[in-house]
Amino acid sequence: MPGYCDLVYDRVITVPALPSRVVGEYLMPTEKVVLSVRMHPVAIIRPLSLILVSLIGAGLVTWVTPPALSLLVAVVWILWGVVFLRQAWNLILWWRRYFVLTENRLMLITNLLVVDVGMMPLAKVTDMRLHQTTFGHLLGYAEFIVESAGQDQALSRVRPVPYPSQMYQEILALIFPNKPADGGSQEPPEPPAPPGPRGSPKPSWPPPERPGDDPGF
Repeated sequence: MPGYCDLVYDRVITVPALPSRVVGEYLMPTEKVVLSVRMHPVAIIRPLSLILVSLIGAGLVTWVTPPALSLLVAVVWILWGVVFLRQAWNLILWWRRYFVLTENRLMLITNLLVVDVGMMPLAKVTDMRLHQTTFGHLLGYAEFIVESAGQDQALSRVRPVPYPSQMYQEILALIFPNKPADGGSQEPPEPPAPPGPRGSPKPSWPPPERPGDDPGF
């Protein structure tokens, strides 16, 4: 099924629709990607709305403006072209921006004419808050607010994140790995020695020496 993200056993996974080579350029040789997704499509609602509304406005101005004011019509369409290029750039940025979770860090990668890679090591994450509005709950997106031990945070807010509940659980599973209940390594207990015949003492060898025994005989 086509799509940029899929759920398998309630876990977010990377699908072939995302170009792994774009993400792989910024990973360490032994680093593994846990998940990699684009931002939620709600991020493109505003650019598309601005393009559509400005197009309708430019068309109305052209319709009501008399031919004598053709220069005004030309200026209006030039302004619409500027709006279109600006919002089209935002649409392309959404397409080329990836939220990546590896076994070591959180990454926000934007790869277009300008490359921007934001990174937060999981070892420095002290708190991560999931903020989801009512509208976000209906459409299935949220905002991640990440706090770290350092002052400068390159990746403090990530939005709008798709499948927030599943991704939140994935991140927490890496920050807080499973530990043994006693805090140490769990080793299998040694099997008990087979019991001897009932009523007979456990044999020992060599037998204990009695007073007066000669070890040479």
